[in-house]
Amino acid sequence: MSIYDNIKGIEEEIIKCMKCGNCQAVCPVYKETLSESGVARGKIQLAAKILKGEARYSPELYKKFDLCLQCQACSANCPCGVKAHKIIMAARAELARQKMLPFAKKAAFNLLKKPFLFDFGLRLGSVCQGLAFRKNATGMSPRFPIGLEMRRVVPALADKPLRSLLPEVNKAPRARKKVAFFTGCVTNYIYTSVGKAVVEVLNQNGVDVIIPKEQHCCGAPAIINGDIETGKAMAKSHLDIFSKYNVDAIITVCGTCGGTFEQKYVELLADDPVYSAKAKATARKIRDISEYLVDDLKINFAKMGRVPISFTYHEPCHIGRGMGLSRQPLELLTQIPGITYKPMKQPNRCCGSAGSFSLTNYEVSFEILKKKLADIQSTNADVVVTGCGSCRMQLEDGIAQEKMPHKVMHVIEVVQMAYQKAKETC
Repeated sequence: MSIYDNIKGIEEEIIKCMKCGNCQAVCPVYKETLSESGVARGKIQLAAKILKGEARYSPELYKKFDLCLQCQACSANCPCGVKAHKIIMAARAELARQKMLPFAKKAAFNLLKKPFLFDFGLRLGSVCQGLAFRKNATGMSPRFPIGLEMRRVVPALADKPLRSLLPEVNKAPRARKKVAFFTGCVTNYIYTSVGKAVVEVLNQNGVDVIIPKEQHCCGAPAIINGDIETGKAMAKSHLDIFSKYNVDAIITVCGTCGGTFEQKYVELLADDPVYSAKAKATARKIRDISEYLVDDLKINFAKMGRVPISFTYHEPCHIGRGMGLSRQPLELLTQIPGITYKPMKQPNRCCGSAGSFSLTNYEVSFEILKKKLADIQSTNADVVVTGCGSCRMQLEDGIAQEKMPHKVMHVIEVVQMAYQKAKETC
């Protein structure tokens, strides 16, 4: 039984909880709220009440489950192996079935289900963003309240989406492999330089890159917030799209997107007679870009030029704990000639973004971010490198507000820089 379709599917996980409270030590939300309902142990007990029919939807109960980053720190550190983040998602799904999601979230997820309208809206937003946002030296801030904190600094939408800038098939001069590239929303509509870097680096290593034009949002925001029917529809759409291509791998540049394809689609469609097999076959092909370069291609670092910068690395929760990829990004970065790694004390501590969490819980989100910024500051590194667009937005917001000098880059942009430096010295 899928945990998303019936909360009874998560009963065994709930029973495993020994109420020891170890999750308090690692929960970023609890450290800010000091509330039992803010930590996994408290939420698990509330989920047990929902399972028994002793608690039903209320705005207060919904808010308690909304106060979770899905960073998975509780699950990773639980001595009993309780997958607390899955219990919380199952409870969110049950509450959404009992009472429709808040209007703003439901409207947003309905838009995600209509890729043409979603794309049109963001293209229009790119043209008109100056009306709602004012430019500053570090990004853009709201001119008036539009659902964002007035002090918030956000990146501008790109003039053109990545999938409009690049052809569907990007051939390498001497191809030896072929991959499909799932761009994700943030790379497609904001950080297009990340997508260009993926194609350039893979082409340079003899890999043809297909960017399916029909792709759209992976559906993670809907799934994580409990809109399971929307999540299933988006999962089926992507499985149909990517199943058409005979490729060696499907590349992602975001742990949330990668984890959604690799894990959530499989869980969502476990009982589907048609799509269960498709989901499993697709999951086996998912590779984060750092994982693919290090483990699959085993790239030759001698072909890179010197990159004389110092960097610190922020490990996104859904890449490290979610996809289990802590080694590959650092192995990739630290072998670049000339580069210096200055580690944080807690590189894998959540930055507080968690996608929509930072929209609905900005004050808590920013307090969590401050801990990350202090850790970054202590390294004296030039650049903060990460592997997630959502984390990058959060870090850039905090760095701008705290007037820190650091630049934020994606892992693949640093790799691209190393190849470009090699060309300059030829």
